[in-house]
Amino acid sequence: MEWDAILQTLAALVMALGGWFMRELWGAVKELRVDLATLRADLPKEYVSKDDFRQDIGRIHELLDKIYDKLDTKAPL
Repeated sequence: MEWDAILQTLAALVMALGGWFMRELWGAVKELRVDLATLRADLPKEYVSKDDFRQDIGRIHELLDKIYDKLDTKAPL
């Protein structure tokens, strides 16, 4: 076998392996795009935004402060 044929065979094998690898990467990127789109759609339904959480916690703190003030006036030390 001549050196040219060996080199061409090796080059073809390397290119085939590289093509397979690139196809796998392309499929993974497509799956990630679908997963990201699904996450974007489901995120507002599943989780509370930071601003809403802070607002609700602020209300809870106000109510606890009122309760503490009432208890402080009811039972002095």
